[in-house]
Amino acid sequence: MTSNPYPLGLRLGGRRVVVVGGGAVATRRVPALLDAGADVLLVAPELTPALRAQVDAGRLHWVPRRFAVEDLDGAWLVHVAVDDPMAAASVSALAAERRIFCVRADDRTAATAWTPAVTRHGPVTVAVLGGGDPRRAMTVRDAIRDLLAVRLAPESSAPTQRRPGASTATTGATGRVALVGAGPGDPELITVKGWRLLTEADVVVADRLVPGLLLDELRPDVELVDASKIPYGPSRAQEEINQILVDRALAGAFVVRLKGGDPYVFGRGGEELLACAAAGVPVTVVPGVTSSIAAPSAAGIPVTHRGVAHEFTVVSGHVAPDSPASLVRWDALAGMRGTLVILMGLKNLAAISETLIAHGRPPQTPAAVVQEGTTGAQRVLRSTLGAVAADVLAADVRPPAVVVVGDVVGALDG
Repeated sequence: MTSNPYPLGLRLGGRRVVVVGGGAVATRRVPALLDAGADVLLVAPELTPALRAQVDAGRLHWVPRRFAVEDLDGAWLVHVAVDDPMAAASVSALAAERRIFCVRADDRTAATAWTPAVTRHGPVTVAVLGGGDPRRAMTVRDAIRDLLAVRLAPESSAPTQRRPGASTATTGATGRVALVGAGPGDPELITVKGWRLLTEADVVVADRLVPGLLLDELRPDVELVDASKIPYGPSRAQEEINQILVDRALAGAFVVRLKGGDPYVFGRGGEELLACAAAGVPVTVVPGVTSSIAAPSAAGIPVTHRGVAHEFTVVSGHVAPDSPASLVRWDALAGMRGTLVILMGLKNLAAISETLIAHGRPPQTPAAVVQEGTTGAQRVLRSTLGAVAADVLAADVRPPAVVVVGDVVGALDG
């Protein structure tokens, strides 16, 4: 008789966890390990852009080759996320020899540990094991999540009851696309409607700034397409992303395009909507909490404040002020008294600061930079317009980061 699994909460802070494989499965599993504080060693010849971004941020160690037995040295847990059964079995056998629990994405029956279906509500984590049936576990998990929800969605947006794992492709319904804003980084800041549509998706096309824990809660049969756009690094052409949305929807699937922040705030959501509309694919747009407001707020900076700022302007800084491609009137912004919020501006921050000062913005104007706002990795640097570019370099501040210029930076200081 098969024995039942023993449920256990692993405290992985500072402990080595080995992940073998750098594809979509690893992309879904690694964020939860990092959230648990694990010392993650990722072994794979190639990585998805989302995983590469985690490596570049220094959150995990990457060995760019195939698995070797010495990779298990000091490990407490192993995740095998490869689609080669023979390779997975080999890793699993070596882990068993060393009495290291091993999770296998390819064969749950051969694994010594299972990953449960998880839902998180602040400090409460609920993990469900469905007796080896992932769909059963997801169904029970979703029911529990509904009970734990802090507020009920209006009747008009109540969750659609679907048979677990049933896609629109198999039920014969017309495919569709939802452009969903995932929020600024904290997985709990996605909207209720956005989360509901995510739980119904057959295909999820996610970019780099999507909270990884949201991907960890997808059904196991969901197709995850990593459409990460890493600044100044590898990227998937926008035309290809558009084609993926259209092709999957025309095949009958419900596709969620999960985008960091809001789909329409420098997110190219408009281009994706137009591509779907041209192909006759219906589209739902779900706004998201934008980092332009949320990141400063999380850092204690209101973008407006009575008696300090009656306006705020959000601009993209990915194009240098002196570039012919720039659509921003930096000279006009320099003459404004309100708050200036700059997204994607770290690379050009020195040129932006010099341009604003040259057109009249005082160099002593307070400035702040919020890196990875609303997440556990949030960093805040406070400076002045004249010094902020040099301070960012000295502090090794990295994207994603939001720059705030204006007197509101110190408005809530005691």
